[in-house]
Amino acid sequence: MPVFANADQLRAAEGTTLGTSPWWTVTQEMIDEFARATGDHQWIHVDRERAASGPFGAPIAHGFLTLSMISALNAQIYGFEGARMVINYGLNKVRFPSPVKVDSRVRASSELSEVADQGEALQMSLRTTVELEGSDKPACVAEVLSRVVF
Repeated sequence: MPVFANADQLRAAEGTTLGTSPWWTVTQEMIDEFARATGDHQWIHVDRERAASGPFGAPIAHGFLTLSMISALNAQIYGFEGARMVINYGLNKVRFPSPVKVDSRVRASSELSEVADQGEALQMSLRTTVELEGSDKPACVAEVLSRVVF
């Protein structure tokens, strides 16, 4: 796992794939907790019986749950040592090509596509793909923007 201790190390990694996280199982409990936190209780996510007869044959995770997992998955791919601050700045080009059925496993891989000066910070642009075990299509693809101050 790459751990960046300064701006030069981060810049040197531009254009490289940083790695792949371990697999995570997306449970019904995770989906239900996300529904409670966001108020999105659509049946396709939280009603096991109805979802079983729905278009996917089982409940599926909210797309935004899958997206929100990127921060935790990326924390298992790379890290920072001595950074004064690392913050999420935003997202570009977010897509959900494949639904994540309950009890499916996902993992992320991230490529550091750009590092740019942004005042006293460096802005990282990461192309992150959330893979879905057993699927040819990813669960989520996003350009993740983070800012780092060393």
